[in-house]
Amino acid sequence: MLLLLPADPLNPRSCDPHFAPEARAARDLGIDVAFVDHDALCAGAAGQAVARVPGSDDAVYRGWMLRGGEYAAFEHALGARGVALRTSAAAFRTAHELPGWYAALSDLTPQTVWSTGGAPDEVAALCAALGTGGAVLRDYVKSMKHYWDEACFIPDVTDIDTATRVAARFVELREDSLTGGLVLRRFEHFRGAEVRTWWIDGRCALATAHPDTADELPGPELVLPDLGPTVTALGLGFVTVDLARREDGVWRVIELGDGQVSDRPTSTSPEDLVGALVRHDAALG
Repeated sequence: MLLLLPADPLNPRSCDPHFAPEARAARDLGIDVAFVDHDALCAGAAGQAVARVPGSDDAVYRGWMLRGGEYAAFEHALGARGVALRTSAAAFRTAHELPGWYAALSDLTPQTVWSTGGAPDEVAALCAALGTGGAVLRDYVKSMKHYWDEACFIPDVTDIDTATRVAARFVELREDSLTGGLVLRRFEHFRGAEVRTWWIDGRCALATAHPDTADELPGPELVLPDLGPTVTALGLGFVTVDLARREDGVWRVIELGDGQVSDRPTSTSPEDLVGALVRHDAALG
């Protein structure tokens, strides 16, 4: 396995400091590491971004978020250098963008509707589809939950003026980063911190804290629902599934994401995460 990590923007031969612990862990475990230029990837210069990457038939990326088109260009540029990503561009998009995974998990996650564009006035039709109650607004990959009242939460979907105002502020804050269209998810009341689970080829390899609540680790008594058949059916090699317990005690899926661009909570050691990938390879070999 070759682990691909973002380069330090100020020193392209070194790792971005955020991912440097994973680079060290990989090397300690005997895994080869190479750096890619994330800024070049996002600027449309994928060939330049991977110029320092050696050939490999099994590469895994761990880095900053990429758009689906950027990842496809990344995959193509690596292929030209004889590098095969473990996660294809199609698989990345399925995991990274909510419409790709929602149908498979619809019984386990809040009711969700979405548009294919990003105009604030599109939110009225989405509100009508939900009917009543509160909702959380996001796009295909991200919410603005740190702007909860002004750009995320719609207390009553029948209040179209408020919904449109929230949507306009969301679009303003997301700017050029807005991905896909607008998404409305029915608001449900949860208790406790989210749990981030890491899945490799349909097997839950780790259960960690969520990066936003890194100090609230899941305890040894944690019993999560059996998502194995559902995650396996998606056919995705490396994903995360974030879960939270609803007020009635039922675990609900908050998000499924591509494991390559899902942040590792600081309370989880890089050795645990990289080691999970290594142990999986050893089990297959």
